[in-house]
Amino acid sequence: MEAHDFETGHKPTWCPGCGNYGIWQSLKNAFVKLNTSQEEIVVVYGIGCHGNMANFLNVYGVGSLHGRSIPVACGVKMANHRLKVVVIVGDGDTYGEGVNHLLSAARGNHDITVIVHNNEIYGLTTGQASPTSEKGTKTKSTPLGVIEEPLNPLATAIISGASFVSRGFAGDTDALRDLICAGIEHSGFSLIDVLQPCLTFEKVHNFDFLREKIYKLEKAEKDKEAAIKKTFEWSEKIPVGVFYQEEKPAFTDQLPQLKEDTLVEKPLKDIKIDELLKEFI
Repeated sequence: MEAHDFETGHKPTWCPGCGNYGIWQSLKNAFVKLNTSQEEIVVVYGIGCHGNMANFLNVYGVGSLHGRSIPVACGVKMANHRLKVVVIVGDGDTYGEGVNHLLSAARGNHDITVIVHNNEIYGLTTGQASPTSEKGTKTKSTPLGVIEEPLNPLATAIISGASFVSRGFAGDTDALRDLICAGIEHSGFSLIDVLQPCLTFEKVHNFDFLREKIYKLEKAEKDKEAAIKKTFEWSEKIPVGVFYQEEKPAFTDQLPQLKEDTLVEKPLKDIKIDELLKEFI
């Protein structure tokens, strides 16, 4: 497989210079590096500029409701746990409307890879404050400045039980490719929070700003407290890489019903639907 094999032929419609291009390229290159075919992958998309990737990425895809991508992905994984399941979402729908699903999937250690396009803004709806917008940020929805403190998604994921927690940068496609590969290969819940500049509506954290601040972590922490402390480093320097990783059984690994085969491979002839329905009527 080559990167162009994962393209549909439709050209992206994102704004010129959008960080989504880097994520799109890194994801295609990750599939190539993993030697993965289109039939082995399912991508679940959220609502936002990132969701347009469904038109440009040539794999099986599901367009979900706003903030509800993660439970859909968990369902896909349970139906066929041999698939590689990737979630493409934004900071708005995942850290706002869908944050409860993020916590639940992390707590259960569902074997999915969640790639969050984090530009600290609601880009598709033209620039409202999101859960990761910094306090004081003036936007269309907060003309006097954001009152709340921004959510720390990495610390939140670690506390909730995620077994692979990382941050990437859309401006370094090679490093992001490797990070996506590591997240997909990890058995368990993987969060990849990607700093993805929105040059149209978020003028502060652009590519030049981030390149000046970013440095790469040498290795993942195995101690949660140390990893959480590192996630709060956001001022003069901004770390990227794997913050925390541990090996523990994924959700589907603990289901005895899936020991022999996948759910979709199980025969239906032995299931007596009428008797099951009587329990609910």
